Amino acid sequence: MRDAALTTVDAAERGALTIEDSVVAAIAARAVRETDNVGGAAGRVLGIGSAGAQRPAKVTARVEGGQVTLDVRLSVAYPASVSRTSERARDHLTERVGALTGLTVSKVDITVGALHRAAENGRRVQ
Repeated sequence: MRDAALTTVDAAERGALTIEDSVVAAIAARAVRETDNVGGAAGRVLGIGSAGAQRPAKVTARVEGGQVTLDVRLSVAYPASVSRTSERARDHLTERVGALTGLTVSKVDITVGALHRAAENGRRVQ
């Protein structure tokens, strides 16, 4: 009897792994919260809502081939720099989503929809 562990199968014959857009979006939404001074997007009803450190960021992802583009809506803790915080979030998402999914993050669009108080997330802005 032949041992299956000793049989080698070419990669093309093994099939492919497909990661759905929604799965990548969920991974990215969690990963962006690892960035200091980043909070969630405002939940809005009739144009009224609030953003905060405890709300999740809103992320949509589009996977095409081995590449992914992300569209992220978040808030930034006041008085942190919006541009520096956004750039750190973009860099972190590119690295983290790539490492966790094996996909290449080709583009990250970030919309800062609101500022929230730094005290909400229990961290000090430096």
